[in-house]
Amino acid sequence: MAQRNTDIIPTIPGLAYGGDYNPEQWPREVWDEDVRLMREAGVNVATVNVFSWAGINPGPGEWDFERLDAIMDLLAAGGIKADLATSTASPPPWFSQAHPETLPVNAEGVRLNYGARAEYCPNAPAYQAAVVEMAAKLAERYANHPALAMWHVGNEYYRSCYCDDSAAAFRDWLRERYGDLDGLNSAWGTTFWSQTFTDWPQVMPPRASAETPNPGQVLDWQRFCSDALLKLFRAEADAIERHGSDKPITTNLMVTGNFNGLDYHRWGEHTTGPNRLIATDHYLIPEQADGIPWSIQAAFGADASRGLAAGSPWLLMEQSTNSSAWRRGGFAKRPGDLVRHSLSYVARGSEGAMFFQWRASRYGTERYHAAMVPHAGADSRVFREVKQLGAWLKDLAEVKGSTVDARAAILLDFNSVWAAKTPGQPSADMDTYPELRRWHAALWRRGVTTDLANPAWDLSGYEYVFAPHLYLLEDDANLRAYVEGGGTLVVGPYSGIVDGNDRVHPGLPGALGDLMGVRVEEFRPIWEGETADLDNGWVGETWSEVAHAVDAETIASFKGYPETGAVFRRKLGRGEVWYLATRLTELDPFFDRVGVAPDFPGAPADLELVRRSHEDGRGYVFAINHGKDPAKVPATGRNLLTGKAWAPMLSLKPGECAVIREG
Repeated sequence: MAQRNTDIIPTIPGLAYGGDYNPEQWPREVWDEDVRLMREAGVNVATVNVFSWAGINPGPGEWDFERLDAIMDLLAAGGIKADLATSTASPPPWFSQAHPETLPVNAEGVRLNYGARAEYCPNAPAYQAAVVEMAAKLAERYANHPALAMWHVGNEYYRSCYCDDSAAAFRDWLRERYGDLDGLNSAWGTTFWSQTFTDWPQVMPPRASAETPNPGQVLDWQRFCSDALLKLFRAEADAIERHGSDKPITTNLMVTGNFNGLDYHRWGEHTTGPNRLIATDHYLIPEQADGIPWSIQAAFGADASRGLAAGSPWLLMEQSTNSSAWRRGGFAKRPGDLVRHSLSYVARGSEGAMFFQWRASRYGTERYHAAMVPHAGADSRVFREVKQLGAWLKDLAEVKGSTVDARAAILLDFNSVWAAKTPGQPSADMDTYPELRRWHAALWRRGVTTDLANPAWDLSGYEYVFAPHLYLLEDDANLRAYVEGGGTLVVGPYSGIVDGNDRVHPGLPGALGDLMGVRVEEFRPIWEGETADLDNGWVGETWSEVAHAVDAETIASFKGYPETGAVFRRKLGRGEVWYLATRLTELDPFFDRVGVAPDFPGAPADLELVRRSHEDGRGYVFAINHGKDPAKVPATGRNLLTGKAWAPMLSLKPGECAVIREG
């Protein structure tokens, strides 16, 4: 796990509050009004220069920092810190025209044109050189600027490219991973369909082809694309540090499930620790909700982000104050959601609440994206809530540096997420992220705070570890040690099936069979709309397995097939492991049977309760009532949002929040 760091933004004394600020879109006279309103709202940091490459580098060899100088100086004079971005996420037209080879090529071999953002090939030498030069120029000029709080490298990394430069870089990456063609052929199983490589130039990205591509090739391509973008990030970060900057360096990741094209745990190794911090964006997406309320979606994003930081604090870099017009169908947040969601992120480890963006744009693709200052201006419901949140975050300054108390973990491995989507799966419905969200939501309603953790990490500190869908697993050593040490492991179906190269383990369920004491004879996907009844009244959907207990207790079987188990338990060492051979339609009865207890016994299901604590023992209970009825908060202390004493018999009205300093 990464080195623990509890003071991730030392230049900001309290919690960070602000958003993306794009003054280049506005006349100079608006800037002074912006700073006045920022101070009124309690904003203490603004992200600047995210998409300003064209402004500071208008042509080859031309550099103009006059406008950025003025922006940085204005923020400093107003007592507002800057999250200074390197602007490298969106090359301007002149650069793409001068270096057409840097424009990305899709899997069909079509080179894309410029005209939006992120139009670059991560493996193009000209682009790689340009971003390092940009980062160095900015660091040389602003490393000691009084406004600077942290560096924001790139923006929302996600671009991949299938061009010849990328193909060559992919081959280099494969040589380093496998050594020679024999190693590669073995890993990918190229004897299938007579695809054995005899010369390195034959190895290509998984471009469009006449048939489905090799699953091992697809998995390694995902790994390579993640590493290629990480190489870009590290190159810019190194350039900044070479010029003497000691301020934290970050980028805005998207771990929430909206985009899972990066190995975020691998990225986390380079964005945590001294002078690094985990920052993420989270936009709530109605069409991906799967019936899960926004309050729980927000919690999932926060818990996933905290997982990247290995339990250390992190920062919510972007969210929306209201609607995001680029989402299908559009949506609007309810009054109070802006504050409630933001407090949920802080409750779950964020060292503040940031937004995209400060002032709503008048033009461009995101002109209808919500902002802290909406098109309606400061005399609006949204801005009044922005001010309320700013005041509350100021009251919560002492929370900074505390960490979240979590008794449980949900296992998330991005290599497994990718492998589960490679071609040739027995069911296209066995997708990982929807199942992770479903288990997380059930545990949220149960009052259990969960980290989303890497299965390779030390899990001994957790009472419960849940693996809803861990399709790829090399071996069971770490999970076995956890169970034998006294933990309770709960495993969902179709887990442990393949090794690190997406090759099926001999015998099913593969890497986990011996640990669980279960043998799987065959997979039996369930058609949409159909179910599989269990003999204890539970119901399965999507997936079932013909499974038998070898050294385990059969808790429930499929109805009509008494010899085929559906739920198993095995005691091992000081702990136990549970296995589901189907996806249960309702998880609560199963969690009751396992004995999963809430963090705050007796609290209602719609009352979000999370505890953060300092190493010296100071604790804080965050309470947010998402329900329709008053809810008692089982805590004693002082509500930092009101300054008043709190006793366990006091209640929160629907929609109300409290942060109680215990004691």
